[in-house]
Amino acid sequence: MKRINNLVIALSLFVGIANANAQEKRTLTLDEAVQLGIQNSKNLKIDAAKIEEATADLLEAKNRQLPELKVSGSYMYLPIKPNVDIKLPGLAGGAGGPEIHQVVYGSANLSVPIYSGGRIKYGIQSAKYLVEASKLSTENDKIAIAYNVAQAYNNLFKANQSIKVFEENLAASQKRDETFLKMENNGLIARNDRLKANLQTSNIELQLLEAKNNYNIANINMDLLLGLPETTELAVDENYIEEGTDVKPVDYYVNEARENRKDLQALAQQRKAAELGSKAAKAENLPSIAFTGGYVAADIPKFLTVYNAINVGIGVSYNLSNLWKENSSLRQSQAREKQLAATDELLNDNIKLDVNREYQNTDYSKKRIAVFEKSAEQANENYRITKNKYDNGLATMTELLDADAAQIAANVGVINAKADAALAYRKLLQTTGTLTIK
Repeated sequence: MKRINNLVIALSLFVGIANANAQEKRTLTLDEAVQLGIQNSKNLKIDAAKIEEATADLLEAKNRQLPELKVSGSYMYLPIKPNVDIKLPGLAGGAGGPEIHQVVYGSANLSVPIYSGGRIKYGIQSAKYLVEASKLSTENDKIAIAYNVAQAYNNLFKANQSIKVFEENLAASQKRDETFLKMENNGLIARNDRLKANLQTSNIELQLLEAKNNYNIANINMDLLLGLPETTELAVDENYIEEGTDVKPVDYYVNEARENRKDLQALAQQRKAAELGSKAAKAENLPSIAFTGGYVAADIPKFLTVYNAINVGIGVSYNLSNLWKENSSLRQSQAREKQLAATDELLNDNIKLDVNREYQNTDYSKKRIAVFEKSAEQANENYRITKNKYDNGLATMTELLDADAAQIAANVGVINAKADAALAYRKLLQTTGTLTIK
């Protein structure tokens, strides 16, 4: 029996060591986490595909200014003798004509655009603007991802710091329980008072379990966000909460947003493309002129052979139905321009609102730190005084435990307030488009 117990203990230790080795531990700064988040972002992979699509559209627009060269050829077998009636004087025709059973025909046609009313030029310029808009949208998404990573990083930090505070208080509470148990055994305190202290310890244990659960969830969220294995245990750099100590006036951030917001810049490129789209639509009412050239060769055995039939000239194309049909493409493009102009006005209003809101949140978060620090000082001093009173029989156990709970809450509040202030400052930078990605 003893041997079996030893075997069970050995297996338990082996499984514990294996699980510990399976979980990789990794320390990441916030900048490193942002880089990983950008590298492994699924959204940015979609954006990259959109840029490729826009680049392909640009290539298609450029191809329209290049010459068109088409070559065709055909061979036809005629199983039944055709009736050939040649009307030219001196040539035989009718039923006594030549035996024709096959025809070989080939041609090459060249067309070089000379004038298209500007449709080709406007198409190329418009496609360039749309490529640039796609790239700017990607940059805007990168900034959004940088903030999302910072938010997850902040949650992980707060959960980890809460664990530390609760572990320290749990150790102190457990030591206090041991002291109260000895005092109860010596008849110095009532059993009811000792049980109240035990209940406080149990509450701290529950808070610690909740903090650890929040930490595990935040850790898994970070792993998925950064493209790391889900078993990776992350450790954060606590220095990042010192960000945002120097906040400038709100007008500074509003101006920064107008100059740096990538979504605003992308919209400006889209408006330029739409304007060119209207010009291209107007050009649909103009004729197209192209240089043309061709080569024809044909061989009908025993009847006709044609070689070196080369032709050159100027081709003009004009759709006469434009004279009575209304230009729907122009109307659509003009409506698109109006839509983008209204979107631009709305986006500018939203930017002002976002910047002012996040500026107020940043200011509020900084002020909260001072309040929580003052509250923590008061709670710590209150606990010290209450503990002295209790030791001298001037305070009840309930008052002591309430002071201890208030002390824990205040200390956790200071940590969370600092972390939230750092995150609020990063949110402010995101709304101005200046959140740095190193």
